[in-house]
Amino acid sequence: MEYETLLYELDGPVGTLTLNVPEKLNAHGRTMRKELLHFWRSRQNDEESCRVIIFTGAGRAFCAGADLSELGDDSRPLEEMYRAADEMSEVVLLMRRAPQPIIGAIRGWAAGGGFSIALGADLRVVDPSARFLPSFINIGLSGGDMMSSYYLPRQVGLGRANRYLLTGDVMDAETACRYGFANHMAPAEGLLPKARELANKMVAKSVLGLRMTKETINRNLSASLDQAIELENRNQVLCLGSRPIVNPFGKKY
Repeated sequence: MEYETLLYELDGPVGTLTLNVPEKLNAHGRTMRKELLHFWRSRQNDEESCRVIIFTGAGRAFCAGADLSELGDDSRPLEEMYRAADEMSEVVLLMRRAPQPIIGAIRGWAAGGGFSIALGADLRVVDPSARFLPSFINIGLSGGDMMSSYYLPRQVGLGRANRYLLTGDVMDAETACRYGFANHMAPAEGLLPKARELANKMVAKSVLGLRMTKETINRNLSASLDQAIELENRNQVLCLGSRPIVNPFGKKY
C-alpha cells in the first residue's frame, strides 16, 4: 500500500517507518491515523520478513501530537472525537502487540500523542534535540492519554510520571537518558546508525525468541510472580524445541 503520510522501507530484515509530514512536525490527523492503523495491523504476523522496526520522523521532529486544525474543531460530534481517540490508542496497542521489537529514533519534539507513540516503542534512541512533552494537561485535557498513564509510571517510576503527567513539563534528552526512558543518546548524524546497530543485534536472535521475549515483558508488567514464571517456562520449552541452542562462545549444544 502506498501511504500519503508515512514512508516504509525494508532493508533486509529491518524495517524503517518514518512519519512523513515534516511541514506539520509530523502531527497526526485523520489520514495518518488510518495509515498507522493499516501499517501496524499489517505487521502483526510479519516477523519472518520484518524482524525489527525502527520508528522515526522526517524533518526536525518525531511527532508534535494531534493536528491542531482538527483537534480545535469544536463542531465535530462527540462520536467522531471518541473514534479519533480510540484509533490513536489502538495504534499504540498494536505497537505493543507487534511481534517485532520497535526502536524509536527520536529527534526534536515528541509531544502529546507523539509522546505516547514514542512511549509505545520498546527502546528509544535520542539525539540531543529530543524533547518529550505529555502536553495533554496543558490544553485542558486529562494528563493520561493513549496509555501514557499505564506505561510512563512503569518506565520512569510513579513519582516521576506524576510530575510530567500532572504538570505538562518537558523532559529533555539528557533527563530521558538519566531516567532510563531513553536507552542511548547519539549525535544527530548518528541517530539512525545507532538505531540500526541495535536492530542488527536483535535480528541475530531467533524469530521466536524475540517475539516471546516481547510478549513476556508485556504480559508480566501486570502479572503475579507465579504467572510470570509459568509464562517464562512455557516460552523456554517452546524455544528449546524450535531450534538448536547455541553456546554464546560459538559452539552448539
